[in-house]
Amino acid sequence: MAESTTPESIGKIEPLVPAHSPPVEHDLNATPAIPFGPDVSADVSQAHPLKNADFRFLWIGSTISAFCDQFYFVGLSWLVLLFNGSGATLGTVLMLEAVPRAAFMLVGGAVTDRISPKLILVATAAGRMFLVAATAALIYLHRLQLWHLYGLALAFGTADAFGMPAGRVLLPALLSGEQLPAGNALLNSAAQTSAIAGPAPAGLILKKWSAASVFVVDAVGFLFAALALWRMRNVPSAPENNSSDGIWKVILEGWRYVMKDPPMRSLMFLIVVLNLCVGGPFTVGLAVISKQRYGSAAAFGTLLSSLAGGSLLGSLLPALIKYRCRRGVLLLSFSTVIGIGMIAMALLHGFIPMIVLLAILGLGSGLTAVYFQSWLQARIDRNFLGRVLSIFMFATFGLLPISYAVAGFLAQTKLSLMFVGSGALVLAATVVAVLNKQIRAID
Repeated sequence: MAESTTPESIGKIEPLVPAHSPPVEHDLNATPAIPFGPDVSADVSQAHPLKNADFRFLWIGSTISAFCDQFYFVGLSWLVLLFNGSGATLGTVLMLEAVPRAAFMLVGGAVTDRISPKLILVATAAGRMFLVAATAALIYLHRLQLWHLYGLALAFGTADAFGMPAGRVLLPALLSGEQLPAGNALLNSAAQTSAIAGPAPAGLILKKWSAASVFVVDAVGFLFAALALWRMRNVPSAPENNSSDGIWKVILEGWRYVMKDPPMRSLMFLIVVLNLCVGGPFTVGLAVISKQRYGSAAAFGTLLSSLAGGSLLGSLLPALIKYRCRRGVLLLSFSTVIGIGMIAMALLHGFIPMIVLLAILGLGSGLTAVYFQSWLQARIDRNFLGRVLSIFMFATFGLLPISYAVAGFLAQTKLSLMFVGSGALVLAATVVAVLNKQIRAID
């Protein structure tokens, strides 16, 4: 259920459709709409999201689940290496998790539009609990084999494909439009905090006891996550759906929804370019920079921490400070900064300037992700929310393998060319987006 917090995941509030935007016609006969936000007074709608009991349970369940995902990752990686010590085998296992996440993301969004998102979240948390508990039992019984880990990775990737859209669909049903930035900020920052603080205790348990102990703790955590999510009360029930349309036709309806909305269509183009040009270069490039320029694994860790710290701060700001901004201008400004920043990474050699640059890029990434997610949740019709959000998630996760492959080739050939080329493409895409008046006018 926890979302990826890598820098490539940028992206990812008041009125349902901004006043400046022309109305967009969509087929609303597919399913009854999920209510947008609770029916509350103006004072309550402006209250902090944590004062909403249902959101508190969503936040608690999501936070526990995010930490459990870190325990799972540490335990899985260690077990794979214990089998044969092969990095290639570990890469295969991680790929087996990434493939169903990307392949079924669109299906997960379509299912979320037909089934209660609460039910999906509880089911995926409970399913993960049983999976890691079974893994712990196999370890204790000395029956664990490598193919079990392949199956575990496939199952977790599939759960992500359904749980991630469900969490984002559920949020606007619990909060008012004005509360969405703070709500997204709390959920995003919880995921990022778990990525920073989660692996260390998992590693300590692994060192002091065993891999089985890590999975036992993980199973208990997923149990509490499922119970917290189940405690949510005032959430939409499963919508009545009399449509006999196949799943792919339903997914295609979501794609047509995006294509018929000019600002959303243009933002999709920008997000695709950003993820292609940022995901691979950051993941591959930072490791190569640390080795070639600074010759230290500690430098690599410090650079990643700077990026993660900036992203965490950016995600938290909307929850701490109530500030009204023009979201279109914010996204375009960050896109410009990241384009310039990518080019600067090819030229900067000082360690401190690199840390500062990465912290700035991380802050912009976290802040932009919160406001962008909130805008999408407020704009999209409830009937199409799961499908459309899953399309944007697919644009983030589905294109990463391509970005990794191209970045790996360019980094080996000419590192500076990779960063300059990526930055130039981001700036070019930003210029195209700036020429779109509807994007600039997004409030």
